[in-house]
Amino acid sequence: MGSLLWTGPRRDAGRFQNLKKNTMAITTLDTKTALIVIDLQKGIVALPTAHPTDEVVKRASALADAFRRHGLPVVLVNVAGGAPGRTEQPRRGDLPADWTQLVGELNRQPQDRTLTKRSWGAFTNTDLQQHLEKLGVTQVVIAGVATSIGVESTARQAYELGFNVTVAVDAMTDMSPDAHVNSITRIFPRLGETGTSRQIIDLLEKRSV
Repeated sequence: MGSLLWTGPRRDAGRFQNLKKNTMAITTLDTKTALIVIDLQKGIVALPTAHPTDEVVKRASALADAFRRHGLPVVLVNVAGGAPGRTEQPRRGDLPADWTQLVGELNRQPQDRTLTKRSWGAFTNTDLQQHLEKLGVTQVVIAGVATSIGVESTARQAYELGFNVTVAVDAMTDMSPDAHVNSITRIFPRLGETGTSRQIIDLLEKRSV
């Protein structure tokens, strides 16, 4: 998982390596597994992040290509707003017209499902749950930005709805390195399994042998 697990001072590296030992590496993918890609859109990937977003996009795109090759569902999610409640942190003002546009590297295909959310989690006030259940999906693989916001919220919701959850830890990043590490080492292992994009693709390939 490399630097995506910890990018802070070396004096804390041991503590986070111990947390890494408590994570469960991905073991299997259900017959009907869907990929959910969170908020890889022009406005989000342009923000300052803990890791280069071009690498995140590259790995998420590789996952999407692999899922398509195996005839598995791909859901491409963007965000076009936020929940209406009051927050201490100021909201963004007017956004460019292309802020919500999915990055071209995802190579959206006609069979992909696109979904626009207006909250952190992709299941809130959308038909994502119904869409997945209609397809017989029992497991989701999640990638995207930001690790501790859209990705974690969607993972929590999927877990609570009864889906098996896998997160592709090298196909995501966050605006905060600490928040990214906290999600990967403390939260995701309690919601499902973690793995790299390569490990997930390898599992897909092994199923077709």
